[in-house]
Amino acid sequence: MLIVLENPPDSGLIFGGRFHARAGAGGCGPGRRPGRGGARRPARGGGRAGLREIGKNRPTLARCFITRTLPGTALDRLAQTHEVDVWPQHLPPTHEDLVKRAPAMEGLISLPTDPIDAELIENAPLLRAISNYAVGYDNIDLQAAKARQIPVGHTPDVLTNATADLAFALLLAVARRLPEAMAAVRAGEWLTWGPSSHLGVELANATLGIVGLGRIGQAVARRGEGFGMRVIHTDSRSTADDLASLLESADFVSLHAPLTEDTRHLIDETVLNAMKPTAILINTGRGGLVDHDALAAALKGGSIAGAALDVTEPEPIPLDHPLLDAPNLIITPHIGSATTTARERMAEIAVDNLLAGLAGEPMPHAVPD
Repeated sequence: MLIVLENPPDSGLIFGGRFHARAGAGGCGPGRRPGRGGARRPARGGGRAGLREIGKNRPTLARCFITRTLPGTALDRLAQTHEVDVWPQHLPPTHEDLVKRAPAMEGLISLPTDPIDAELIENAPLLRAISNYAVGYDNIDLQAAKARQIPVGHTPDVLTNATADLAFALLLAVARRLPEAMAAVRAGEWLTWGPSSHLGVELANATLGIVGLGRIGQAVARRGEGFGMRVIHTDSRSTADDLASLLESADFVSLHAPLTEDTRHLIDETVLNAMKPTAILINTGRGGLVDHDALAAALKGGSIAGAALDVTEPEPIPLDHPLLDAPNLIITPHIGSATTTARERMAEIAVDNLLAGLAGEPMPHAVPD
C-alpha cells in the first residue's frame, strides 16, 4: 500500500514505484524535469491524517526516510513494499530537520554527512533499521542504536576500486605538479619548452607508505606495485614506532585508516616534521585524520613537498582556511566513490540492508560489533 500525502511537506515521495522530488535548492527526482512544483499533487480524498491510501491489498510495512536522492533504481525497489520519503534538496538536511522527521521514521538511509546521534535516535521511537550509504559509519552513534537494538548497515567493498583509483590519481597529480602546469597554460605562461619547467618526481623505485592496510589500502598498494614502487604499510596492529619508521622512509604517504579517538589528528605537527621534506601526503580516508592547521604550516614551511586531500574536516572546508593558500596542494570535494558503478551499487546495498533490517532479518552488510 502506497501512502501519498495530500499536502506533502518539502520532501520527496514515491508515486507508483517512481521517485519524484519537489523542486527546491536543486532537488529533482530521476525522470523528472526541474521546474515549478515537484511531485504532482494527487486529487484530494479521504484517509487518515490527510493521507490517501492506494492499493489496500498491498499494506505499507514501514515509513522510510532517505536523506538524499540516490543514483540508480534501488529506491524504486524499496518503494514496492514501503512508504518512501526522500529529502529533495541538494544540500543535506540539518540536524534540526532530521530530528523533526524522526518521530515518523521506521527505516532510515543516511549519508556520511548526516549526524545520526543519540538525540535523533531518542526522538525516533519507531525506528527499526539504519542503513548508512557509506563504508564508514562514524556519523552514527552506534551505542545509542545498540541500546535500542536497532541494526545498522553500511556499504563496504563496492567503492574500493573507485577510491583507490582516485587516491592514485591524486598521488600522480601532485607528483607531476599537474594543477600548476595546467594553470600555466590557461594563464598564457606556456611560452616554450623549458628544461627546468614544472619538474616533478617519478614513481618507479619510490617508496609508498600505506597507513591502514584495509581493502582500499591494499588496492592502492597494488597500484603502487604496478608502477614499480616499493610498498610499506601499517595496520591495526602497528605501533607508534612502526608509523614513525614508515614516515621516515616513505616518499608518498597514503592514509586509509578509520577515524577513531586514537586516530584523530594522527597526522599532526610532530608527524609532519618527521616526514621527508620531499614527501607527499595523500588522504582519501577521513578528514579528521589530519590536523589541517599543521598541514598548512608544513606545506608553507617546506616540511613536506605536497599534499592531496579528498576529505576535510569540516566538509566543505571554509574558504578562508589557511590550507587553501598552501602551495602544491590539491583538494577535491569528497569524490572517492564518485563513479556511476560504485554509487549505484552502494544504493543497492543500502536498500538491501534496510529491507533486511525492517523484515527482522540480519543485514547482509551489518556494521561489525
